[in-house]
Amino acid sequence: MRRNGALFWGALLIILGGLLLLQTLGLITLNVVGLIWPIVLILLGLWILWGVLGGRRAETEQLTIPLKGASEARVRLSFGAGRLQVGVGAGMDEAVAGTFSGGVEHTSQSEGNVLTVDLRSPDITWNVPWMWGNRPEREWLVRLNGGLPLALEVRAGASDTRLDLTDLRVTDLTVKTGASSTDLTLPANAGLTRVNVEAGAASMVIRVPSGVAARLRLTGGVASLDVDEKRFPRLGGYYQSPDFDSAPNKIELEAKAGAGSVEVK
Repeated sequence: MRRNGALFWGALLIILGGLLLLQTLGLITLNVVGLIWPIVLILLGLWILWGVLGGRRAETEQLTIPLKGASEARVRLSFGAGRLQVGVGAGMDEAVAGTFSGGVEHTSQSEGNVLTVDLRSPDITWNVPWMWGNRPEREWLVRLNGGLPLALEVRAGASDTRLDLTDLRVTDLTVKTGASSTDLTLPANAGLTRVNVEAGAASMVIRVPSGVAARLRLTGGVASLDVDEKRFPRLGGYYQSPDFDSAPNKIELEAKAGAGSVEVK
C-alpha cells in the first residue's frame, strides 16, 4: 500500500506540474494555481472512498510455533484493533498455530521445560495521507495446544475478542482490554485456574462451564453487572459456588471493569 500511495501522489504531482507547464507556455488559459487545492481535495477524497469501498484485503500469514520439547507454555498475545479468536487446535508438537490477517511479530524461547511465546501486532503508522481509508482490518485466529498446562496473557485494544478456553489447560489467565467486546469461556478441566481481568469501556461475557466451581470478585465502575447467583451466590464482597472448596475444577477470578457491562454465567 505504501507503493500504491507513492504512485498516486507521484501521478498527482506530474498532472499538476504538467498543467502549470502548459499554462506557462500559454497553451491553456486556466488559472492552474487556483485549481490546485480543489483538484488535490477531489482526488484525495476519491482515494479515501476507494479505500473504504474497495475492501482492501489485509495480508494473511500462517504461523506455527513448535513445542521444542517443552511440557509447559506461557503465551502472550498483544493485539490491537480488529477481531481476535483464541481456542484449542494446535498439533501435539505445536505450542501455537494460527492464521494472522494483518500480520504478526513473534518470538519464542525455552527455559528448562517452559516455552515462552510472544505474539504482537505489527506497529503500523496510519497518519500518512495515502493510508487514510485503506487500513485493513486485523483478524487473528489463534490455536493453542490443549495437552499441556498454559499460562495465557491477552492484551487487546478496540477489538472483538472471542476466547474459548473450554478444552485448554489454562492455569493462569490475564485479560486486559480497552473499548472492546469480549466473550470469554473458561477452562472445563484445568484443575484450578486463576484469572485476572481488567476491562475499560467494554462489554464482557464470562462463561463458566457446567460442573466448574468459581469464586468471583468484581470491582470497578461497572455500569451493568449480571451474575448468575443461582450458581454463584453472593457472599459479602464476592460470589462463590457452594462446592468451591471441594470441586476438582474451579476458577478464582478477579475482575476490574470500567464503564461497561459484565455478565457472568
